[in-house]
Formats: sequence, C-alpha cells, structure tokens
Amino acid sequence: MARKTKAEAAATREALLDAAEEIFLLKGVARTSLEEIARHAGMTRGAVYWHFRNKADLFQAMLQRVRMPFRELVEEIGDPGLAERPLEAIRLAIRKGFERLEQPRYRRVHAILIHHCEVFGDIDPLAMQNEMAEEACGALRDYFACAARLGQLREDLSPELAARLMQSMLGGLFHDWLRNHEQFSIAEEGMVLVETQLRLCARPPAVEE
Repeated sequence: MARKTKAEAAATREALLDAAEEIFLLKGVARTSLEEIARHAGMTRGAVYWHFRNKADLFQAMLQRVRMPFRELVEEIGDPGLAERPLEAIRLAIRKGFERLEQPRYRRVHAILIHHCEVFGDIDPLAMQNEMAEEACGALRDYFACAARLGQLREDLSPELAARLMQSMLGGLFHDWLRNHEQFSIAEEGMVLVETQLRLCARPPAVEE
C-alpha cells in the first residue's frame, strides 16, 4: 500500500476526530468504541490506532482542537495598548471566546465534555474541566492584578476575588447556554453580563470638587 503523504495523513486524522465528535455526542464517550468511530469515518480500526494510542488519546486530541487559553485570546486581539487597559483586555478576550463557542464544533465538543462524558479509563472529565477552569481563573487573576496596580480596580476588591467572581459567572452562564443554546446567544446576552460585571469591578472615576 502506498505511503500516505503528510496532507493525507492529516486529513485522515481530522476525519477520525470529526467522526468521534458525532458519535460521542450521540452515544456518550464510554459507550462508543474505536471501531464504531472508524466505521463512521469509513475507515478501519487500524487507521484509528495509527493516529491515536487509545480512546483517551483521541479524546484529548478532540479537546485540543477547541482549547481557548485566555492569554492566547488576548494575543489574537493584537492590540499592544491593552497592556495599559487590562479590564478591556478581559472584555475583548471573553467576547472572542464567546464568538468561538457559538461555532458548531466548539459547542459540540464542550457539550460532550460537560454532558456526554463519564469517568472512563484514563478519561476524567471533571479533572479536565477543573484544569480548564483553573487556567482561565489564573489568567483572569493576573489581568485583574494588573488593573489593581494601574489603579483601575476598585479598592475594596482583591484581584483574587474579582477573578473568582468572573469565573463563577462565566461558568454558570456557560452551563446554562449549553443546556439551552437555541434559546439565546452567548455572544450577545453573555456580553451584557460580562460588561456589567466589569463595570462593578472597575474603580469609579474620581469626583471633581
């Protein structure tokens, strides 16, 4: 059999991940076999094992396609002036994240992680969710700390508490939206909540005497 080119191998890998998303969403992760994924993609089980060690490896690869590290979202905005406006950096990064979540793949994979994945073998969905949440909360804490140093965070609010408040609000909003994604737009209604939260966290402007 002719050796596949890198492009063909990459296309095969993506097709297997696409098939896994569809089957995981339909049946759940624990009840889906690698053979079913291969068959759904029109391939053999050997093709799956060529690209992935096991189901946990495939699952992690599926998650990596939709990871949105907070600092990378800020970097993608491409505005160096945001270093002096950390609260605005938070707002814009969250907006970019919301816009991605409304793309079918991002919504589908996060729905699998939250609602269609049980602890199974090397797959621990709660640990994965905690890792993602702590990563986001740590980045938020750094940006709120920067706002505090610049005198932009209200004096009676610590960066740690500001980050936890924002993370808790985002987590609740995210779960509500995944359950009812057809009922409202997280990019639209979610930003109303985020902007309100940021206004409450910001130091009020000085009153001129």
